[in-house]
Amino acid sequence: MASKNHAAKKEVVAVRHVAFEDLGSFEPDLSSLGYSIRYVEAYSRDLEGLDFERPELVVVLGGPIGVYEQKTYPFLRTELELLRRRIKANRPTIGICLGCQLIAEALGGKVHPGHVKEIGWGRVNLTEAGLAGPLKYLSGTSVLHWHGDTFTLPGGARLLASTDEYPNQAFALGNHVLALQFHLEVTKAGLESWFIGHACEIGHTPGIDVEQLRIKTSQNAQTLSQAASKILTDWLRRTDSV
Repeated sequence: MASKNHAAKKEVVAVRHVAFEDLGSFEPDLSSLGYSIRYVEAYSRDLEGLDFERPELVVVLGGPIGVYEQKTYPFLRTELELLRRRIKANRPTIGICLGCQLIAEALGGKVHPGHVKEIGWGRVNLTEAGLAGPLKYLSGTSVLHWHGDTFTLPGGARLLASTDEYPNQAFALGNHVLALQFHLEVTKAGLESWFIGHACEIGHTPGIDVEQLRIKTSQNAQTLSQAASKILTDWLRRTDSV
């Protein structure tokens, strides 16, 4: 048993699909809140053997594949089943980009290719529910968009944010699920690896280039990290996880 002076840390499990899409700015914030951080690669056997309901927090990160590609990437089926169990157990769960789409699908929504790729920095329009919750700290702040898929809003979910191109950008279920199509967690330094890892996608997306992405990142990343820290802490408090 842990002593009073050495209390056991809370655990966050981050499910990762590609190495460079990690917790980013969330990582030091979670550490400062007393969490130990464990990465689990989505494609590994570690995911299959994981007690997904046990960690105090699960964060499902992004990746350049689609939820509907389960025949090509069978581990997506495992993720969906684990998410269904965790959400049913009312355990705190955050999904980012692909993670958001997986949560939507797990809750009965439908993920499908969008009409246009949304890549780059821009603001989201917060709904009344969004302004009343942790995302209120995004008012006037740009986030990073990097997706080509979208989803239908699951039944029972509260829509929190939208953009002109895509109406469903963030949603919540109760106080224990937060799903974000966009990225709050990115950092200026971390995005340099994205520019390499997503080089083919950048090169094949009209109007997008690394130089402009880097300029916009320099202008927005620090402000976003400050807002992201407030959002994460506020949300965790509402789930009684702080």
